[in-house]
Amino acid sequence: MKTMVVVPTYNERENLEELIPRVLEQQEGIELLVVDDGSPDGTGEYADSIASADSRVHVLHRPGKMGLGSAYVQGFKHALTKDVDLVIQMDADFSHNPDVIPTLIETTSDCDVAIGSRYITGANVVNWPLRRLFLSYFANVYTHIITGLPLRDSTGGFKCFRRRVLESIDLDSIRSDGYSFQIEVNFRCWRKGFRLVEI
Repeated sequence: MKTMVVVPTYNERENLEELIPRVLEQQEGIELLVVDDGSPDGTGEYADSIASADSRVHVLHRPGKMGLGSAYVQGFKHALTKDVDLVIQMDADFSHNPDVIPTLIETTSDCDVAIGSRYITGANVVNWPLRRLFLSYFANVYTHIITGLPLRDSTGGFKCFRRRVLESIDLDSIRSDGYSFQIEVNFRCWRKGFRLVEI
């Protein structure tokens, strides 16, 4: 399956040096799109230098810090202009393990959206303060109660979408950002009747 991994960045140059090869080595059909929000540390320029030498790497430059949600929306829209079957979203800070990418891809053979969940078997979060962990966990419990979303982790940002899912959502109408962006996208997918599976 041809796959594009969308990675929003802001001051992530050091992380990209390791992340890009880690992502690309997972499978042959993977391409990576960096969506950079004008990083002062030269993240965008570094990504350009890699893209000039590797056709599997692409870069979108934005004029400044415009928010995670809009970065993903722009990235999704760009991915849909390419010949890809799947679109993966992930962070650049290694809170999402690149080695899980093949599992996400494989999971979409039986569903429409595969979600890397932090709470499917308890709380699988590393190096988080207890306060942040409680806030995240109970935000997910609250979201489930209010929306009915059948997910344990509605706010996680490590996901793989089949192309048809993103094509069916009105990406331009999404206004959420941060955690709420993740909830809104999941909710829209679910309401459209797509099957979401957590791993």
